[in-house]
Amino acid sequence: MIPVLTLEAVEPLLDWMALGDAILDAHRRAPAQIKDVLMERGADRLLSRAAWIDGMGLGVKSVSVFPGNAAKGLPSVQGAMLVFDDQTGAIEAVIDNALITKWKTAGDSLLGARLLARPDAQSLLIVGAGTVAASLIEAYRAWKPDLAITLWSRRPEPAQALAARFRAVRTTTDLPAAVAAADIVSTCTMATDPLIHGAWLRPGQHLDLIGAYTPTMREADDEALQRGRLFVDSRATTLGHIGELMIPLASGAIKDSDVLGDFHDLSTGSVGRQSPQDITVFKNGGGAHLDLMTARMILSRWRDAQM
Repeated sequence: MIPVLTLEAVEPLLDWMALGDAILDAHRRAPAQIKDVLMERGADRLLSRAAWIDGMGLGVKSVSVFPGNAAKGLPSVQGAMLVFDDQTGAIEAVIDNALITKWKTAGDSLLGARLLARPDAQSLLIVGAGTVAASLIEAYRAWKPDLAITLWSRRPEPAQALAARFRAVRTTTDLPAAVAAADIVSTCTMATDPLIHGAWLRPGQHLDLIGAYTPTMREADDEALQRGRLFVDSRATTLGHIGELMIPLASGAIKDSDVLGDFHDLSTGSVGRQSPQDITVFKNGGGAHLDLMTARMILSRWRDAQM
């Protein structure tokens, strides 16, 4: 019988640091083949993202987005991932989208910070107070248990509610001051216009950009990208697809060559932070290859637990 792995059943088996190690190791393999298919009917969408990594197998994650479901008391985002054996093509598992997406998204950013932030970073500002913000708190605390964490959101109430769920997490309403004070700034919003201004940044910081995922969305302005050493999780899924980079590339504010590396480069140690004074900027763009890498770690942990 093909196992169906849910967030509730499998999450207790998982480890944020081990996931980052697994993602980094997977980037030392041959590059993934990646394909996306998007279908639309009015505001409703079906997005299917597929990846094939030689030696790791195949994965297809399909997610439906039905905004009208909220009014019916139903989830607006639903989906699952199929994992296939690399040698036979047989289905190995069905994994709940919520499990894959949570761990892939926060794990991606945590790995970026582990590779690019200053080792002595002591404070984190999370810009946003939704589901991703909650998973970022869990992930960063797994790396640095005593990390001082502050939340900001456009409306204070969601940030206050989220902070109440965790130990020693505070909130702020002063975004410029909070950005300037933090060692790491992680953004997970639905912003279409930049929230983070380069003028607020100071030497030594790490800026982690998660939220923008369409060609019209941005969370940081041109100056923030220009002041930082710029990295992405994957050139293939960011440069030509996400407004965070597409818009400043089109205007000439940055060039392709300003993107100094992605996880394939970072996995070799050939690029990265050069000085404690560097500002590093990392764009978390996601992608089906990261879904597959995450799925492999999840499936491995589940199988070990069955022994």
